[in-house]
Amino acid sequence: MNENKKIKVGIIGATGFAGVELVRILAAHPAVEIAALGSVSFEGKAISEVYPSLLNICDKPCVDTEELIESSDLIFAGVAHGMSQEFAAACRAGGKLFVDLGADFRLEDEEEYKQWYGGSFLDADLHGEAVYGLPELFREDIRGKKLVANPGCYPTGAALALYPALKAGLVEKEGIIIDAKSGVTGAGRSPSQTTHFPLCNEAFAPYKIGAHRHTPEIEQTLSHAAGEEIFISFVPHLLPVNRGILTTAYTKLMPGVKFSDVFDFYADFYKDEKFVRLKAPGQTANIRDIKYSNFCDISLHEDKRTGRLIIVSAIDNMVKGAAGQAVQNMNIILDLPEDTGLNIIPPAF
Repeated sequence: MNENKKIKVGIIGATGFAGVELVRILAAHPAVEIAALGSVSFEGKAISEVYPSLLNICDKPCVDTEELIESSDLIFAGVAHGMSQEFAAACRAGGKLFVDLGADFRLEDEEEYKQWYGGSFLDADLHGEAVYGLPELFREDIRGKKLVANPGCYPTGAALALYPALKAGLVEKEGIIIDAKSGVTGAGRSPSQTTHFPLCNEAFAPYKIGAHRHTPEIEQTLSHAAGEEIFISFVPHLLPVNRGILTTAYTKLMPGVKFSDVFDFYADFYKDEKFVRLKAPGQTANIRDIKYSNFCDISLHEDKRTGRLIIVSAIDNMVKGAAGQAVQNMNIILDLPEDTGLNIIPPAF
């Protein structure tokens, strides 16, 4: 990359929660310039009219997608599933880089995509060019790619928690339970009965039990780790907070494996990863400690009575679970230092 020339980026879906989080992060990124913002709902309006916190920071108006792609070198798309494939094709035709925050390119198997999302692959060759962008696990696959599928928020927290244990054969491959809780922003900007304040405040409940669309994505990554097909029980919950995902994964230690062996392996596995912080034994990952940052905190716990290893991870679903990870992927494909623009310190409370 030319060090003197800033990369022009465009954001499709800029007024969604993930989109505006991208604006917040990229507005302070030293190597890029926000060239264009897109929003069907607010076309013609300045982003700072929709989100007053951006006043005098980013006052760009929202434009149509064709103009956005034309004026940008790299495009982020924060849109619902089923919408990104055509944008990706347009970017490929125009020689643009594309980072998709949606689900269209995350699953390798088209039949699974049909089953869980009700759609199909519009261009099999285009899907073959996509890479799954979880940097701590697949960094070398991401380098030099032009189309990156940014992972889902729940899959990010679950994969970073479980991948090392399965990769090293430290836990049994059957009977894995993933219990995860997300802040309300994970449901997107459009309000619903579930996310309406009087109904989610002072409430706490699971949803889509055993049927959440992130299940096959989690299983796909964990299967890569284990070298064979992995099936999990995944239960998400809605927390009455704005942001954060706390994942608790329940596994069974393999015979003869000691907790100290597990801790030592995780410490070595993540020793060079700036954005993964392994908590000391006895400490517990907490969503309070990662808010607004690109960190994933992991804590390991042993249930000696049952021989279970319990793994807890905490991420900000809007940053490491969405926009921050997308910028991390952008940095990799642009051959920038991976933490550029992402040195965000979480608040203490």
